[in-house]
Amino acid sequence: MDDDQQESMLPIANVGRIMKQILPQTAKISKEAKQTMQECSTEFISFVTAEASDKCHKENRKTVNGDDICWALSTLGFDNYAEAIVRYLYKYREAERHKANQNKANSSQDKP
Repeated sequence: MDDDQQESMLPIANVGRIMKQILPQTAKISKEAKQTMQECSTEFISFVTAEASDKCHKENRKTVNGDDICWALSTLGFDNYAEAIVRYLYKYREAERHKANQNKANSSQDKP
């Protein structure tokens, strides 16, 4: 694998950390297993993102958002992932709204 290909992949240390979170503490992960997961996960992200990007292009939009990713997952047959991501996206947006409201409240209290 050349340097350009390596640069476009997820960092192998991050892939290894994610893998370790799932496995028992005593489990070991070979370098080959990490590299295989690195290649597969990078390809999966590229595949889904390309589908979402095509949708945005057809709709004359430049920005891919979370809803586009959910749509792409579903369109590509990854409905289980799409459902989980929709739930996550909802919770994330709720948390961001809550944080924004907290910041507004704090800034209005600071003013005389």
